Amino acid sequence: MDVIPAIDLLEGRCVRLYQGDYQRSQVFSEKPVDIAKQWVDQGATRLHLVDLDGAKAGKVVNLNAIEAIAEAVPVPIEVGGGLRHPTSIEQVFNLGVQWAILGTIAVEKPELVQELCQEFPGRIIIGIDARNGLVATRGWLETSEVLATQLALEMQELGAAAIIYTDIHRDGTLIGPNLEALRQLAAKISIPIIASGGVSSVSDLLSLLALEMQGVTGVIVGRALYTGDIALREALRAIGPGRIQDIPPNVDSTFA
Repeated sequence: MDVIPAIDLLEGRCVRLYQGDYQRSQVFSEKPVDIAKQWVDQGATRLHLVDLDGAKAGKVVNLNAIEAIAEAVPVPIEVGGGLRHPTSIEQVFNLGVQWAILGTIAVEKPELVQELCQEFPGRIIIGIDARNGLVATRGWLETSEVLATQLALEMQELGAAAIIYTDIHRDGTLIGPNLEALRQLAAKISIPIIASGGVSSVSDLLSLLALEMQGVTGVIVGRALYTGDIALREALRAIGPGRIQDIPPNVDSTFA
């Protein structure tokens, strides 16, 4: 199972939010590139970047930081936050990003998601951020009436490569992942699921590893890495080195 370090970008800095609250952010580094290199040096085979400014603005904002990270590390990168227009998605792909994570438009413009999945096969991931089982959009500032499980099923049918499922109430809290919600989601869909939110220990990672056969093939870890509650090298020894072959065959990468 992939253990994927998260780098959340706010005003060019590496931060973590608490339950998605922009007013409760903690800065961990002024140099996101150094953080990216650190995780790769410790064995990360994939990185998860979120443009928090972009999620609020509806367009990519931290382009310079994303480009610098993509150029600095030899591992595939997935990026989310503000990717609501084809031009924004092309922008990040042109920077060397391997996967685009779409959130808000999955709810608001499913027909566009279908077009993008066809244009970029294997490179479109849907980020489903759930609050009490309902999908939140626009940087988690709004909550829709759409059930997370139903949206995942619809996105699978449209050609999404994978689902990133985040439990907002657990994100940044270190209280553990929502295993039951992940089981319910895995029972609905057959494409890979990447878990996110609340991971606090290697024990949490092992509990997620038990769901791998059900389709939970990766886990995003954020705050626990920055606080030292999880040491990445230890986590990789416990979980495994990840699945390098997941890079889509049509993507150029020095890591391929």
